[in-house]
Amino acid sequence: MNLYAIKAIYLFEMARTWRTLMQSIASPVLSTSLYFIVFGSAIGSRMADIDGVSYGAFIVPGLIMLSILTESISNASFGIYMPKFSGTIYEILSAPISALETVIGYVGAAATKSVIIGTIILVTARLFVDFSIAHPVWMVAFLVLTSVTFSLFGFIIGIWADSFQKLQVVPLMVVTPLAFLGGSFYSITMLPPFWQTIALFNPVVYLVSGFRWSFFGVADVDVGISLGMTLVFMLICLGVVGWIFRTGYRIKA
Repeated sequence: MNLYAIKAIYLFEMARTWRTLMQSIASPVLSTSLYFIVFGSAIGSRMADIDGVSYGAFIVPGLIMLSILTESISNASFGIYMPKFSGTIYEILSAPISALETVIGYVGAAATKSVIIGTIILVTARLFVDFSIAHPVWMVAFLVLTSVTFSLFGFIIGIWADSFQKLQVVPLMVVTPLAFLGGSFYSITMLPPFWQTIALFNPVVYLVSGFRWSFFGVADVDVGISLGMTLVFMLICLGVVGWIFRTGYRIKA
């Protein structure tokens, strides 16, 4: 394992984050804070509790997960797309660096950024609503696992995209709608039976449900199923990344 190569890629990507601090960290935190103000404080104070949890506290895990999904994909896809765009990807391919080391460097940096953002949002949420974390270890586990999984997904999107416009297609047209329809602002048990069944085909439901369970001990889906679905999606992403490096899809061409 070439630890120097991993460290070089990781530190380079993290340095880009500190150079664009307002865009990388401050912007998503500010946007999520507005959700807390509007939905948590203003609207939440007029809504009934959900599963014994105040509405303002109930949406905290969903909003954190929404930010993690979008930021993980954005950071990882942009991180690998820029070397392709500038042509420096060939320097990486010709260096004594394996595919695994390259992925660890880029995905590790993107996941780290997402965990930092999620942590800041979690601390910020305490300024607006009162909540407790029933299972802090599992909360951290879901936070890290989701960040890594969707950073891998973002890495795949960055390889697939051949323009800056395509970098935004999947996050805006697919991931964001799924996140809003995945129980970020409500429990799927509030839906009619037919739509509850449809919602179970939304992978984000399992992410939000598992993460919410770590906070309040309540979930729409069994926590074991949520964890399993997340691991399955991560393994699928790992398989696709492995195929990309074996075939050179949109890397060596």
